[in-house]
Amino acid sequence: MQSQELVKLAESFGSPLYVYDAEKIHSQYKRLTNAFAKVPRLRINYACKALSNITILKLLKSYGSNLDTVSIQEVKLGIHAGFEPHQIIYTPNGVSFEEIEEAAALGVQINIDNLSVLEHFGTKHPTVPVCIRINPHVMAGGNSNISVGHIDSKFGISIHQMPHILRIVENTKMHINGIHMHTGSDILDIEVFLYAAEILFDAANNFKSLDFLDFGSGFKVPYKKGDIETNIEELGKKLTKRFLAFEKEYGRPLTLAFEPGKFLVSEAGYFLAKVNVVKQTTSTVFAGIDSGFNHLIRPMLYGSQHTIENISNPKGKERFYTVVGYICETDTFANNRRIQEIKEGDILCFKNAGAYCFSMASNYNSRFKPAEVLWKDGKGYLITKRETFEDLIKNQIEVEI
Repeated sequence: MQSQELVKLAESFGSPLYVYDAEKIHSQYKRLTNAFAKVPRLRINYACKALSNITILKLLKSYGSNLDTVSIQEVKLGIHAGFEPHQIIYTPNGVSFEEIEEAAALGVQINIDNLSVLEHFGTKHPTVPVCIRINPHVMAGGNSNISVGHIDSKFGISIHQMPHILRIVENTKMHINGIHMHTGSDILDIEVFLYAAEILFDAANNFKSLDFLDFGSGFKVPYKKGDIETNIEELGKKLTKRFLAFEKEYGRPLTLAFEPGKFLVSEAGYFLAKVNVVKQTTSTVFAGIDSGFNHLIRPMLYGSQHTIENISNPKGKERFYTVVGYICETDTFANNRRIQEIKEGDILCFKNAGAYCFSMASNYNSRFKPAEVLWKDGKGYLITKRETFEDLIKNQIEVEI
């Protein structure tokens, strides 16, 4: 998207504002499917926790995507958006057994990552197909906060506990139709990912009637100039060859599944915020915006770096700014960052704001959540209204005391 288009959207819909480019989402989806075009049965399960807006879910469904969910609420959002239950996989962690049963009753694919839950579910519902999430104890990503394949992770059943899994399956006679792994976000080394894939193949050989193997996702996208990213094309070439060979050895048609979230929507997202104040101190120039970590928490939570541009002055001379928010505690988006010269009233654009940004927003400091807009075919469509004071208090009950 061009700077002038984004400025116009901020003028039309106000700020702060999230904007998503439908064309970029589509191109990322096609890039992934093209990389695995030689796989006869490929299934893309969009990880909707990244961005769960109903219009975005419908958009991805129109491209041919299925859905990866982690809560019963996401399952229901998916069904509301038009996905059939068989197009949804449910991969919870630490939820109640009752929630898992509720999801199973809706007809979605259940994915279990806990031995006790596996045994309980298999005992009560032996005919319901279940996928097993294993922990391969492999970290293919570079950030321990978002890597879930390490040995102390709360996610998945340890690959070393395979004998326990097989004992449960034998005792309950439950139906295992899939094996799943997820090494975490920001995959840096394809060879490490392929090593983890071999662990998944070995695990699959313990089950004779699988329908699919789910390799998770966590594909890295570039966040700043010169940043590295997962080479999807190389991964597609190497994993396709190995998968097809394994399928032949296994002797049964298998579906290759992924669950990308960030890869599909991150680069499509832009977060727009207005500069409220420019404040000079003895050593720093602060640009204070009409937002905070209540709207974009990733820089403070994960140390993530989002490219920031002054789209009101795109050709201005660059100066050093520390970009901060209006929350009543430290909420720094960038320290001493080179940005085109800023004046009060300018619109700053944070790039790569499509994944885990609006979905992690809150009402901290009693601030309203921002609006969301989908940019499609040269037009902006409002897909989430900006909150109002009435939204803030609608679920509160005022008690006279």
